Amino acid sequence: MVNKQDFKKVEEYVYEIPKSFRPDMRVPARLYADEELLEAALGDRSLRQLVNTATLPGVVKYTLAMPDIHQGYGPPIGGVIPSKASTGIISPGAVGYDINCGVRLLRSNILAEEVKPIMGDIVNALFRGVPSGVGRSGDVRLSHRDTDNVLERGSAWAVSQGYGTKDDLEHTEERGGMAGAEARAVSPKAKKRGRDQLGTLGSGNHFVEVAEVEEVYDREVAEAFGLFEGQMVVWIHSGSRGLGHQVCTDYVRDLQKAVTKYGIKLPDRELVCAPFDSPEGRDYFAAMASAANYAWANRQVLAHRVRRILDDVLAGVVKDRELTLVYDLTHNIAKVEEHPIDGKLTKLVIHRKGATRAFGPGMRDLPADYREVGQPVLIPGDMGTASYVLVGTAKAMEKTFGTSCHGAGRVMSRRAAKRKIRGQELAKELRSQGIIVRGGSMAGLAEEAPAAYKDVDRVVNVVHSLGIARKVARVVPLGVIKG
Repeated sequence: MVNKQDFKKVEEYVYEIPKSFRPDMRVPARLYADEELLEAALGDRSLRQLVNTATLPGVVKYTLAMPDIHQGYGPPIGGVIPSKASTGIISPGAVGYDINCGVRLLRSNILAEEVKPIMGDIVNALFRGVPSGVGRSGDVRLSHRDTDNVLERGSAWAVSQGYGTKDDLEHTEERGGMAGAEARAVSPKAKKRGRDQLGTLGSGNHFVEVAEVEEVYDREVAEAFGLFEGQMVVWIHSGSRGLGHQVCTDYVRDLQKAVTKYGIKLPDRELVCAPFDSPEGRDYFAAMASAANYAWANRQVLAHRVRRILDDVLAGVVKDRELTLVYDLTHNIAKVEEHPIDGKLTKLVIHRKGATRAFGPGMRDLPADYREVGQPVLIPGDMGTASYVLVGTAKAMEKTFGTSCHGAGRVMSRRAAKRKIRGQELAKELRSQGIIVRGGSMAGLAEEAPAAYKDVDRVVNVVHSLGIARKVARVVPLGVIKG
């Protein structure tokens, strides 16, 4: 068990469990939170899971968790594990089952007031035109060769087929395609699951949301991102669908042998891993990168669908109907990055699980038009709650390996939410607030009710106050479709 008194307060919003807490810890375990969010984290196994990550081979400095931390498979959701590429590990559980679950934000020159009168028509059109739900297939049918191309090229394949533009690639993390992806590392079963799901939303907390920029906090950065108050924007939240889930399932099973082979001692078998620089580790990285590419291609095709649907619905309502990509960002991935350790740039494997990159100004990985201000950090809310656009900072590079939170974080399990909340009443309540919601089922809506999540304003305020990402704009929902 981990108790509140086990934490040492390092500074405001920074709590740490020292390495001396358990003999198997190699580094401290750090949590970024306020008092209330720390108390909330004590309500499940997430803090114990965070401590467990500090025992993994090759971890450096500290493992850490964001204020939206909650219990996951193996490591907590909201967790970040930095491990030396030369001597450390890579772990499927530290990436998650929905590899490259992520979010993209599209901006427009449309005023939200212009579309509010027809929001019901917009939501209905999106619900009809965007395939969603568990196992739901779309109308993009991939051949064996196409599937391998998607896995190795990502969004670039989608753009080559007419789904979007090269500008979309420039404004996608990794330009929508991770180096190191190898289709041969993905099982036939995983490929089969992904063959007919490209351009589909999925279920759970995935959504398409039409929203309004309610408030701008940093006008200079907002201008660089093309955002202004009263503007209509669109969020798309989805991942690698059944393909990514199968990749994780396959390697959680297969790497159990690697744990024994390399003599790795784990406090929890859900932390199954392999040395990064091993045949097994390289195979998982190649498969994970392939699934990440599939997810980027998936969101690229979804964005193309959304653009076509809104262009059709808004014809005759507004003249300029173009939707431009602000950014596309992942929050379930492991990447090789260089960060200073003991004053020396060191190649690390950074696992971000339910945590998102937040690179500061000057980083060469950023699009040219954002390099001076920093990376857009996209924090989606859920149906009845606000979302945020933040910007990465130099302080994030110092404190969190260039990482921020990714959302609000659950405080109620999906099962508990369905017991306590009625989907029909929730939809009615949201409509009374001016938010129109469509979902595959009323039970599905209940699972993702705002009450099932932490206060996103509080979570973002911790991140902003720490300076690891700064608030740029607050965005509120107008119409949402859920998987």
